[in-house]
Amino acid sequence: MMKIAILTDSNAGIDINEAKELGVHLAYTPIVIEEETFYQEDGLTKEKFYAELKSDKNITTSMPSPGDIMDRWDKLLDEGYEQIVYIPLSSGLSNSCHAAIQLSEEYDGKVQVVDNHRISVTMRQAVLDAIWMADNGKDAKEIKEALEANAFDSIIYLTVDDLKYLKKGGRVTPAAAALGAVLNIKPVLRTVGENFDAVDKVRGSKRAISKMLDYTEEYVNKLLENNDTSKIRIGAAGTFEKEEDANSWLEQVKERFPNIPDIYYDPLSLVVGVHTGPEAAGIGVSLILREE
Repeated sequence: MMKIAILTDSNAGIDINEAKELGVHLAYTPIVIEEETFYQEDGLTKEKFYAELKSDKNITTSMPSPGDIMDRWDKLLDEGYEQIVYIPLSSGLSNSCHAAIQLSEEYDGKVQVVDNHRISVTMRQAVLDAIWMADNGKDAKEIKEALEANAFDSIIYLTVDDLKYLKKGGRVTPAAAALGAVLNIKPVLRTVGENFDAVDKVRGSKRAISKMLDYTEEYVNKLLENNDTSKIRIGAAGTFEKEEDANSWLEQVKERFPNIPDIYYDPLSLVVGVHTGPEAAGIGVSLILREE
């Protein structure tokens, strides 16, 4: 069986310890705080990050440099891996995917870059599917093709507590953010791997959560028309600072979908948190490729 490395980036929400358990390799995405570069995988804690974010410091994200990505690939090949499957953030949300595809052309097929239009919990699912396929004899090109064919069999809904972080990223206008703050308006955002689009706007976080669950239920019911519950995985996600708030959100999701056996909570990465701010809540649904 060919020795294949599965490589992903910070946006999948897989931390160093989990990556070691899964046998997955990580490409670090830089977080720049007041011109100083940090990495979640290299000691930037959730507590420090959200404290800096709430203090209104200038915080941005940056795509991994081409040199860093190629160094990562070269190191894996030097370690004896014959092929690499690289699963970066969706091309609809970042230019890093297209850049990696261009770089991979220098590797004679040994590096396959997957553009399967995902982020967070659905991107994490793609990584798990890639591991299963590699363990079951698929080569890197076959894994890439399967993941890209399955790309849009997933969806994410998201709501944020404070629109100012979306305003900073240019995703809402300053006027809309100001009005939202005054009227306590919370957006319900959706992505199927491209941009996040607003599908609803309601007053108050409870209503936003309820709307997210309603939209998710509609999507799950459509999937169930042609799929068994065992093929559906639901990931609750968020940027909650308190563990009890994360647990509460997970329980709400489980209560809404009692027939789905595989529901879990995964914190949104700090890279995503730059754009959502703290106390955001999300939910993602994926079809599972692997047989379990």
